[in-house]
Amino acid sequence: MAPPSIGAAVALAVVAAVAVLVSGAAQVDARLSGVLPSLADAGAVGTVVGVVDGDARILPPAWPGAAARACVTLAAARVVGAGRSGAATGPVAVLGPVSWAAAPFGARVEVTGRLADASGGRDVALLTTAQDPVVVAPPAPWHAAAARVRAHVVDLAGTLPGDAGALLPGVTVGDTTRVPVDLVAAMRTAGLTHVMAVSGAHFALVAGLVLAICTGIGVPRRVRALTVVASTVALVVLVHPAPSVLRAALMGTVGALGLVVGRPARAPAALAATVVVLLVVDPWLGSELGFVLSVLATAGLVLLGGPLAERWSTRAGRPLATALAVPVAAQLVCAPVLLLVSPTVAPLAVPANILVAPAVGPATVLGLAAGLLDGVWPTGAHLLATGAGAACWWIGAVARVTAGAPLAQVAWASGPLGVALLAVCGVCVARLLLPPRARRAAVRRASAPCPPAAAPDAEAARHVGAAAPDGGCR
Repeated sequence: MAPPSIGAAVALAVVAAVAVLVSGAAQVDARLSGVLPSLADAGAVGTVVGVVDGDARILPPAWPGAAARACVTLAAARVVGAGRSGAATGPVAVLGPVSWAAAPFGARVEVTGRLADASGGRDVALLTTAQDPVVVAPPAPWHAAAARVRAHVVDLAGTLPGDAGALLPGVTVGDTTRVPVDLVAAMRTAGLTHVMAVSGAHFALVAGLVLAICTGIGVPRRVRALTVVASTVALVVLVHPAPSVLRAALMGTVGALGLVVGRPARAPAALAATVVVLLVVDPWLGSELGFVLSVLATAGLVLLGGPLAERWSTRAGRPLATALAVPVAAQLVCAPVLLLVSPTVAPLAVPANILVAPAVGPATVLGLAAGLLDGVWPTGAHLLATGAGAACWWIGAVARVTAGAPLAQVAWASGPLGVALLAVCGVCVARLLLPPRARRAAVRRASAPCPPAAAPDAEAARHVGAAAPDGGCR
């Protein structure tokens, strides 16, 4: 008979799997029933009422001389068409004029157009229209406040030259519309796409800053935890609660909350619980590469980041050791999965991440502070934006220099063989980097139950949530 601990783990895994499958089946059934799917299958003209649930993307003209289009996602609430009407569930992608780019996030809008099947994936239907958005209800006050802060950040970024102005909105509030194509390619080649848009690292950074301030003024531990959660929710509202943002927020705060409770052994359990909750709420995340990379990166930092930082801190000091351990751990576990996108390896990704690490914090914090301050003290906001812009310039410069280096991308075997070979190489490197004691501690951290008494606070590594190759719809 299996030991109780193994039996309990198997039972818990079965319960989690059943919960995810049941939730997914229920959501799929809700989306496939009703008027909306039948109208989309028939290609009928319909009117959809829903809430703007994503940032608009400007699409280039389909042919020379054609007008540019905008694509935005609506959380459908009701649909009317072909003499039928009823409630609707699920996201609808709207393809319309560029005026849709100005549709306020969180606003309730009405649009009429030709419906079509979205061919699987997250969207239930695709609606093509030539109409401008008709706002039938304004966004909630918190969404309106977030829109004002985002507008302040974009306006401040417009006063900065080059890569500084292009990257500031992305690093601060997740708006990557200003990033030029060549810089996007350079960031991807250098392994810095998670820096270009708001990721788990940014949420961990903000949570860590709030935690440090609360600790410095003597706030009780439970209040600290609530404050960290509140700051995370506020940043989610500011960035916009898209699925990729929610995933990054939860992944990024796993380590911060683990620091609050002071029990490092709970980090793997917290990560596993976060993954299950995300898949129950949104089963479509399981098919997204960005979600897989975020989970792997966080798991690598939980299991390898701490032991690596502990080993190297005796020679390099704790801050430098942590800055080195974070990209090494993330790269070791994420590299095999990245082969599914491109059969290449980025040997310079770790040095590039180390070089930009000191700039990510100032760029994010100063950019957010500038956006909040611009409506009250414009002069101070411009000073803060200048500091954030200098940090963004450094990030762009590192990306461009790294992408132009001879060994920026090295060809690797493709397919399952290449993935397996790189995974074996990663295991061997991890074994060489970790001393036997640290390896045993990493295993115990993943499997041992929590002690009954609270352990002292332990320093946690900063968590990096890898961004999807396309950057998400942000």
